Amino acid sequence: MVISHLSPLTTHLSIMFKRDVQSLKDLLLRNLREQGLETPLLQKRLVDVWPQVAGPIIASYTLNTYIYNQTLYVRLSTPSLRADLSMMKQQLVDKLNAAVGQQVITDIKFG
Repeated sequence: MVISHLSPLTTHLSIMFKRDVQSLKDLLLRNLREQGLETPLLQKRLVDVWPQVAGPIIASYTLNTYIYNQTLYVRLSTPSLRADLSMMKQQLVDKLNAAVGQQVITDIKFG
């Protein structure tokens, strides 16, 4: 009989204290999204990963990188690299977006 009295109480307590458990990552991403900071953070991560994706040689010829309107602008010190990298543009876009885990850019312009 004691068990029958505890069962509804246990059920009530579990409902009363049931929480929507979320991971810290999900909470942070939701907070960043709500404050409009998710996109700038992803853009920063993508620019920071350029040297790893492009490789050390190309990175050494890179003078500046920035993103505007979903386009990564890469300023190079050597004009001959522009043509070579332009042919690899879609590959680089795919690899950069994959490195960040989301589609951040749709194009790359070399200058």
